[in-house]
Amino acid sequence: MIKGISHVTFVVSNLDRMTKLLTAIFNAEEIYSSGERTFSLAKERFFLIGGLWVAIMEGEGLREKSYNHLAFQIEEDEFEIFEERIRNLGVEIREDRPRVEGEGRSLYFYDYDNHLFELHTETLEHRLAQYQNWNQTRS
Repeated sequence: MIKGISHVTFVVSNLDRMTKLLTAIFNAEEIYSSGERTFSLAKERFFLIGGLWVAIMEGEGLREKSYNHLAFQIEEDEFEIFEERIRNLGVEIREDRPRVEGEGRSLYFYDYDNHLFELHTETLEHRLAQYQNWNQTRS
């Protein structure tokens, strides 16, 4: 039986640079660093972000950008705070997609290795309710 997500791993070209991004934007807590050891495939570090175990492993980053992404929920009143953190790091912010009015705000950005992250202000339940409302007004 699936109990939930165990962890998410990102392969990155520079562990220090990604550590800075994770701590500056997400307030990630570093809980492990392999140092020069390689218990897995390469040097790695583990972080906690909102209770989620996020691992980074040294290697070749993604060659191309895509819309595949990991989204974290944030509070609406913190949106601009996170946006400033992201802009201060100089990473690429992706244009938001078209939205149904009221479904929440999102901020998309790429890390240094083309992984896409999203910060979103609402929940699944809220989004589904907005889609239902939109469908009802169009019928």
